[in-house]
Amino acid sequence: MKKLKTAKQMERHLKGVANHYRIEVLFLVAAQPGITLEGIAKTLGVNEKTIGEHARRLFQAGLIDKKYRARFVEHKLSPYGKTFIRFLESFRRTPTTSQQT
Repeated sequence: MKKLKTAKQMERHLKGVANHYRIEVLFLVAAQPGITLEGIAKTLGVNEKTIGEHARRLFQAGLIDKKYRARFVEHKLSPYGKTFIRFLESFRRTPTTSQQT
């Protein structure tokens, strides 16, 4: 039987995506496994250092994995990241309050 996550473990993952850039990075990494920081920055139109910080936080939260290739770092979703992206996708499809009335 699988052991359930503690509230503290869930907090770590939730804090990992507690920023709109991090959510965008997560969706982009899901769509393009192996994407580099440069690729993420160009696609989102954001400074590479800014994206580097957000990718670092996603990595610390256990939501993305990194693979070092010479001078580039490829990013892909971790198993927890894959679970989290499914949650975000279902949440994104939920109608907003104004659409429900």
